Amino acid sequence: MWPQAFLTISLFILFTGVKAESSISILDFGAKGDGKNLCTEAIQTAINAVHNDGGGTVVVPSGYFLTGTIQLKSNVNLQLKKNAWLVGSTNIEDYYSLSKTTATYQWPSLIVANNASHVSITGKGNIDGQGKELALNIDDKFYAGQLDSSLYQLKEKRPVAHVRPMLLQFVNCLYVGIKDVNLYNASSWVQTYDLCKFVSIDGIKVMSTSYWNNDGIDIVDCHNVRISNCFVNSSDDGICLKSYKRRNNEVAINDSITITNCIVRSSASAVKLGTSSYGGFKNIDISDIKVYDTYRSAIAIESWENGIVENVKVKNVRSWNTGNAIFIRLGSRHGFDQTSPGSIKNVQISNVKATVPYLQPDWAYELRGPALPFFHNIFPASIVGLEDLPVEEIMLEDIKITYPGGGNAAYANAPIDRLNEIPENASDYPEFSMFGELPAWGLYVRHASGITMRNIRLKAKNPDYRYPVVFDDVKNSKIEALVVKGERKKKDIILNNSDVPKQN
Repeated sequence: MWPQAFLTISLFILFTGVKAESSISILDFGAKGDGKNLCTEAIQTAINAVHNDGGGTVVVPSGYFLTGTIQLKSNVNLQLKKNAWLVGSTNIEDYYSLSKTTATYQWPSLIVANNASHVSITGKGNIDGQGKELALNIDDKFYAGQLDSSLYQLKEKRPVAHVRPMLLQFVNCLYVGIKDVNLYNASSWVQTYDLCKFVSIDGIKVMSTSYWNNDGIDIVDCHNVRISNCFVNSSDDGICLKSYKRRNNEVAINDSITITNCIVRSSASAVKLGTSSYGGFKNIDISDIKVYDTYRSAIAIESWENGIVENVKVKNVRSWNTGNAIFIRLGSRHGFDQTSPGSIKNVQISNVKATVPYLQPDWAYELRGPALPFFHNIFPASIVGLEDLPVEEIMLEDIKITYPGGGNAAYANAPIDRLNEIPENASDYPEFSMFGELPAWGLYVRHASGITMRNIRLKAKNPDYRYPVVFDDVKNSKIEALVVKGERKKKDIILNNSDVPKQN
């Protein structure tokens, strides 16, 4: 991780490398802020001029500037004034994508940067992708016979994600700064940073619930990233780390990522490592996170594609009205690989306070998480590995989770004498609901080694037919202070094929 003295300096200023005296307005190149005239050429010409002059700032003044794809270049700071709006065109023909030789995702985007260094977007201004209108216009192309059927999801009745433009896409960039801007209404993912190094995302607001797949912030195989002081409201995962297989089976990894002091609301998971996890995630520090009205998990840590998850610290999380507090899953999408198996180990989660509701947490939003196709009671937090590949060295400390209770065996039943009937689902897409009804209402752990629990408090507001905690195939565990309130059973913990936890 970066030295603290380095972090305390405003990273985006260090990264931009712009000349303070070099500043030009897009108005000087013919841009019109009326929201009607397409300004793509004028904005791009301004960026090119500053880049060719050695670097500086391109100013977007007050007004509404309609644009298609623009490309940031090295040593250029795009500064949006307080009442400035970059407004994405609703015509897909005004967008382009980066070449297949450089980007993991060959998706069209509003603002792109490729192999650039010292690039930034700053200011109190706004970027609006008009995502709903743009996506519906793309949808019309399918029914007009202008979009190949392979690019359309017939069941969901919408174009696939990668034909719908993102707002920001940075690929193979060095020293990237995004500060204070407001991002609205993408038609797909809001922003992606792919194979970048030294990235600072600070003080931004993301409001993107206009269409599907609106991930708020996606970090893909990057090194040295700091996300701080951000607000994210997204109709998919809020802040998500991904790791992909590259060309010729090459894999990369996320390393040294800090996420701190952010507020997240999501129709999927709030802060997530995965699902894409070919290389994996190392040295991840997540702290001071608030989560609300989120459909899936407040914190999700997943290795599904033989990725390595190591040295993850999560602390100071406050979550309310969220479907699940903590989900850790080691799976195997392509089958167990003895030569290069995935792993999850050395994960520390501390000082978490969460409330799980009885009803779907995001019911009041226009775009909600998908309803499940089976009956179930409220799901517990869960930590689940594979039968021959356990998750290892997981510490839970100072955790308080309040559940609604009310689990009814007549509605859905998973009694403790049928633990062997809970499916492994090794290759299934990882979600906290993936095993169906579970036999615990508070915490379910299976195929794990080295689980340490300190000062864990679980509360059920109403009686539940299930037990608070179930350990199935758990070795070398330690428990120091487990308190269960609101629901009393003869045992707080059911052990199946598990060592008796050491207790202090």
